[in-house]
Amino acid sequence: MKTASRLDRIPPYLFAEIDRRRDEAVARGVDIINMGIGDPDKPTPDIVLQAMHRAIDDPSTHNYPPYKGTKAYREAAAAWFERRFGVGGWNPDTEVISSIGSKEAIHNTFLAFVDPGDFTLIPDPAYPVYRTSTIFAGGEYYTMPLLPERDYLPDLDAIPDEVARKAKLLWINYPNNPTGALATLEFFEKLVHFAKKHDVLICHDNAYSEMAYDGYKPPSIFQVPGAKDVALEYLSCSKAYNMTGWRIGFVIGNAMGIGGLGQVKTNIDSGAFKAIQEAAIAAFGMSDERLHELMSVYQNRRNILVDGLCSLGWPLTAPKATLYVWAPIPKSFKTSLEFISTLLDKCGIIVPPGNGYGAYGEGYFRIALTVPDDRMREAIDRMDKAGFRFDA
Repeated sequence: MKTASRLDRIPPYLFAEIDRRRDEAVARGVDIINMGIGDPDKPTPDIVLQAMHRAIDDPSTHNYPPYKGTKAYREAAAAWFERRFGVGGWNPDTEVISSIGSKEAIHNTFLAFVDPGDFTLIPDPAYPVYRTSTIFAGGEYYTMPLLPERDYLPDLDAIPDEVARKAKLLWINYPNNPTGALATLEFFEKLVHFAKKHDVLICHDNAYSEMAYDGYKPPSIFQVPGAKDVALEYLSCSKAYNMTGWRIGFVIGNAMGIGGLGQVKTNIDSGAFKAIQEAAIAAFGMSDERLHELMSVYQNRRNILVDGLCSLGWPLTAPKATLYVWAPIPKSFKTSLEFISTLLDKCGIIVPPGNGYGAYGEGYFRIALTVPDDRMREAIDRMDKAGFRFDA
């Protein structure tokens, strides 16, 4: 028996490998501080839990849901989007679809639009699913380097015309995982122009739209005129509402794009549990003050971490969004993997290596703000005592 050859092109999933290394260290008796995965450690808000309890007790939620989400859910998602970004006029029947979190919708988009020989334009470093889903769909990916000297924005002018002509999808993710970088509306305008010129569907993974600090409000690509002609945007309840395990989100945008995604979904999954959709509707109705309260936890952790690393010599500026701090490795280490392995062995701290997100992530590591304040301080203290310093 032999697996499909496409699996030979796909490396082990980064976070599964982090889990394996964690389990091995725990088995050795190591007190692990795991800052490897962006999984919020705070409980889901009470208003969401209460809505879920009510929905579970309602027998009408116990049957198959509509593939594209209940009408009430799609209408609530569209209304939330309009309140949040000031962009309305959405048709919930043709321009909004529910998703089982973002990951499945991202993957299914590749199946809907990519044929063998087609190109996808994906950032590097980036969420690994963009690359692996291209392979699953039989396509070829062209990496767009995200470089610090360009503020981690891709250089669209550097994409060869012959690649652009064969490209079906262009993926972006701002606020960005793993770098924490931000995009402006001016960049989105340039992106929309590029997509219309080359007949490419823009896919904006906006999973961190609400994970922002210091009063910053990340924009939507749909705040740019004409974006609906060429774009989809992927939103998730996972990070903002501490609902990673609930697996619920939505995709909004171009009707043809939503239709293609929906056609794949109806043949692959049976939709999100109705009760979870009811819980997400409650999340969409949360006040700005409650959301700010949730975000203040991560903002404080960000400050602890950045201040602590700066005290050890790291040249960092506090990111204004996402759950992550992206930091260079000291020059005394040859690779990201060497650095994170030493950090685990000497300090019991787990972080992913930058090259796990692509070749252009080499020389960096990512830290998730998903441990309590005291553990964050302890991590810095362990690094200090072990002699970790940034040597430029």
